[in-house]
Amino acid sequence: MPPADPADSGEPRREQLLNAADRVIQREGPGASMNAIAAEAGITKPILYRHFGDRTGLIRALTERHTGGLLAAVRAALNEPLERRDRVEHVLDTYLAGIESRPQVYRLLTHPEAGDPTGAGNALAPALKQIADEITNAVAVQVDLGPEAPLLSEAWGRGITGMVLAAGDWWLETKPCPRARMVQALADLLWGRLAAAAELPSATPPAPAAAAPAD
Repeated sequence: MPPADPADSGEPRREQLLNAADRVIQREGPGASMNAIAAEAGITKPILYRHFGDRTGLIRALTERHTGGLLAAVRAALNEPLERRDRVEHVLDTYLAGIESRPQVYRLLTHPEAGDPTGAGNALAPALKQIADEITNAVAVQVDLGPEAPLLSEAWGRGITGMVLAAGDWWLETKPCPRARMVQALADLLWGRLAAAAELPSATPPAPAAAAPAD
């Protein structure tokens, strides 16, 4: 008797298959095979291909799931009604917690494998650009940077995102300290000019960008 398609499990089949892919990648790393993912889900590989087309389609679906969740979490952290230093630390902690929770999936989305035609390894780039846009907007509407505010808010948004990406990648790989200590170290580095700048009198929480369509 052939394995059943998980349509009758009570959970949407696509989510069930993505959950299975998450579990296998967490155990086996970015090179996890479609055979292993199908076995984890209790289906045959042709059924897995029927849902995602090929490995590229599966990676794309995982990318949308994880980058969408990370972006939404960072956006929410930027909008928390906290004191500025607390908000900086909260945003940093949100990002580091996100990559720490699924390190193997993060590696799949940020580190290309040699000869991998799926495009995995650069999959996080669009979400990082959106995160940079969110930070740029938050700085622009909350912090008084004077006549150079448009330039500085843009430069800071890009610079902060790149710094946290590189530092988070190193921290996740080496784990030289607890996450809370890493958050403090990065916040200390960012804090100089941010601490000196005044709040804009009309500062309001940054308007959230349009949410990505759900799978």
